[in-house]
Amino acid sequence: MLSASSHAVCLGGAQEAMALRELGVFGAVAVAKKRSPPLAVAGNDHQLPFPDSSVDFIFAGRALDSSKRQADLATEAARIMKPDGHLVVLTSGARDAYSLRSLQALFPSLGLLRSRETNGRDGSTLRELVFRKHAGISSSSTTTSTSSSSLNGNNRASNCTYRDHKHRIIDLAEPLIQEEPAKPWISLKRNIKNIKYLPALADIGFKRRYVYVDVGARSHGSSIGSWFRKQYPKQNHTFEVFAVEADPAFHAEYATKKGVTLLPYAAWVRNETLTFEINGGPAGKKKGANSNARKPGGRGMGRIRTAAGAINGVSSGELRRVPAFDLAEWLKRTVSEQDFVVMKMDVEGTEFDLIPRLIDTGAICLVDELFLECHYNRWQRCCPGVRSPKYESTYGECLELFTSLRDSGVLVHQWW
Repeated sequence: MLSASSHAVCLGGAQEAMALRELGVFGAVAVAKKRSPPLAVAGNDHQLPFPDSSVDFIFAGRALDSSKRQADLATEAARIMKPDGHLVVLTSGARDAYSLRSLQALFPSLGLLRSRETNGRDGSTLRELVFRKHAGISSSSTTTSTSSSSLNGNNRASNCTYRDHKHRIIDLAEPLIQEEPAKPWISLKRNIKNIKYLPALADIGFKRRYVYVDVGARSHGSSIGSWFRKQYPKQNHTFEVFAVEADPAFHAEYATKKGVTLLPYAAWVRNETLTFEINGGPAGKKKGANSNARKPGGRGMGRIRTAAGAINGVSSGELRRVPAFDLAEWLKRTVSEQDFVVMKMDVEGTEFDLIPRLIDTGAICLVDELFLECHYNRWQRCCPGVRSPKYESTYGECLELFTSLRDSGVLVHQWW
């Protein structure tokens, strides 16, 4: 791995460079904030002062742990490494399979050769990771998004790479409710308490970005403000928020909400203009733990209306033509495997179109955690023994949808 003529770089400090020189690697240098010849050259996490593909060996030490720009540092390290060059990382993180895979994803052009536990100078337990840069990988390709590289073959979710770490998380999640609830409005509160959030099960560090996508967001207070901002455990990370909402009645509010990007479209399987139906409903609170906001002017829930017209003859009477976009393709353009992506989906039955599309395109591989409200002909609270005529799907079909997602390696929760 190393010889006297090897070009070696230490990111942890001058002491490591001195140690390598004492071992006979006479050209070893360290990267520091200030230049200090002959051992240290000036550089930072997002700009290492070396040409592309020029370094044989990098000892990162615990530089990733201390860096505020881990992804940038990882990209720079991969850039300066020669093909077949080696990188050694020490970290106090990566203790579970999920965070280990997250760290690996920061180095898409490198392969992991070895992972083992070792002791730090202070007696703490560290993980030592040894990587090698793949031969034939150009430096320019090291910055390529992994959103496409993580999908192979025909891009179906069954071909998502590195799914084992996600299945281990799913094994720890709350079980799916197998029997249809007789009183779903009660099951909601019980199920919310049982949900095991991914950040409570694993370290979500070593990610480039943190993204929350609310599909069918309605008002800011419906779930972004009342649930995600206040209740979702974020491990001190700042999330970019995207609100997908086709109903123009809610659009003006988002202009005043910092940190939220509004996508004023209907989530769909392709880009086109659709008929959007606003169902009538009394003013008041939406039933469910993920909404505390009143409906403006008694506005009901919106949904895409099929070409065949209203389902089972049930219609609110208010129809709008709205632009729709391909959610799967947008997701693949916007995020990558290096990002931590949380999605909530409440689309009034359109989930039976969107989820298969996300699976078929492999875009579902990019979602780390999904909160899905599945709409079916549930028992009505007002009328014992009577099912809602609003939807044709059954609870069994919803359960199949949830099961297929978990089988694909997606941590999905039943949201009501």
